[in-house]
Parts: sequence; C-alpha cells; structure tokens
Amino acid sequence: MFDDRSPIYRQIAEQIKGDVLRGVLKADEQVMSTTQYAAYYRINPATAAKAFQQLVDERVIYKRRGVGMFVDAGARQRLREQRRERFFTDVLDPMLAEARALDIPVADIVARLQQHSEPGDAR
Repeated sequence: MFDDRSPIYRQIAEQIKGDVLRGVLKADEQVMSTTQYAAYYRINPATAAKAFQQLVDERVIYKRRGVGMFVDAGARQRLREQRRERFFTDVLDPMLAEARALDIPVADIVARLQQHSEPGDAR
C-alpha cells in the first residue's frame, strides 16, 4: 500500500481523500480511528495521527469528542474543486502549451477529446 515517494502520513491522507472523492466514505460517516488505522496497516500510531490531523486541518474530517472522526459534509465538493483546479494547472495548461509549440489547433484537441468521450457524455 505505501511506497517511498512521499511520507506515509501524506499517503494515508491522500488515500482517505480519494475515498471521500469517490464516495466510498460519505458525509458524516465515521472513519477508522487512528489506533485502528495504525493496527490495520501496521504503522506507528503517531504517523496515522499526523495524517488524521492534516485531514482535520484541511476540513476533510472532523472530530466528535469521545466518539471519533467523521467525514466533513462539504469535503467531497471541496476536494473535487481542488482536484479540478490542479488538473487544469498540472495537466491541461502544460498540454496546451505543448500543443501550441507543435502548432496543433485547439479544434483538433477538442475533436480528439470528443472521440474518446463516452456516448451521451455531454459534460
């Protein structure tokens, strides 16, 4: 599950964010405790706690004192907006710059995208 590319606590946070974004974890749904998470993945509880604190700071999850951690009601929408913006900045903008350098018209890019879209996908 974990790799050497980034700190484990960041990988945990990204995994939970991904679960929220995909709807695996829903608004106000309880998530595993840091202790459960640490035991399940066999990691240091402090590492899990650091990931969970990051998620609290980013308003992805919230604490109910004495009860546990829960998915914040607006987390999915916020994550979707953040990821969309990152997509444009990290993927689309560099692609368009490369297309300009290669003299590829935007119309050709749009046509290619339409070829690869699913039937009925009007988005």
